[in-house]
Amino acid sequence: MTTIALALQAVKERIAACATAARRAPQEIQVVAVSKGFPASKIEEAYLAGQTSFGENHAQEGVEKILALESLPLEWHFVGPIQSNKTRVIAEHFSWVHGIERSKIAERLSLARPKGRAPLQVCIQVNISGEASKSGVTPDELPHLARYVQTLPRLQLRGLMTIPQPTADFDLQRRQFRQLRELKDALAIEGILLDTLSMGMSQDLEAAILEGATIVRVGTAIFGKRKSPKDQTL
Repeated sequence: MTTIALALQAVKERIAACATAARRAPQEIQVVAVSKGFPASKIEEAYLAGQTSFGENHAQEGVEKILALESLPLEWHFVGPIQSNKTRVIAEHFSWVHGIERSKIAERLSLARPKGRAPLQVCIQVNISGEASKSGVTPDELPHLARYVQTLPRLQLRGLMTIPQPTADFDLQRRQFRQLRELKDALAIEGILLDTLSMGMSQDLEAAILEGATIVRVGTAIFGKRKSPKDQTL
């Protein structure tokens, strides 16, 4: 087995063990392999090992990989904040967006989504830790934005996403992820029914799964460390 295949296997074993502990089926949890900073050849290697969902957070880099690998049946996720001038290229090439935090961005994605394609699956990013350096709406702003996104054509609001404050404290990890789950539950009471919690990365996926994650975004645990220090977060 290749290095990436072994890493994928290890990640799936972590997920399976944690899902069992949480009395959940491992199949309930989707792995998005965050491939930013890695070449298309590494993505193809992961695909040959059974991985089909990949995440990028630089629009141009992501589109180049999508076009290079368009012969493969891959599902592409755009993860993180979106600049207004990147909405069209993202709407045209990606299947999922994790990171809507402004109504303007949602509007532009809706307008740019090609009519011949399935609706763009989207998650709203919530800044649960309140860090000034983090993107995302506040919990108080969430219901208004969620209601608005639901009205837009060619978008399907699937759930919530967060990147919490990094910590090695397992109990704190769980508390942060629990906040996102509770926000999803609160929206359900208002009639906004969502099925996705995009939370948990290489270093904290166990805590996220115990609190209900349905998508974990895993980069370094699959592909290894990136060359750029600023990309070491997933």
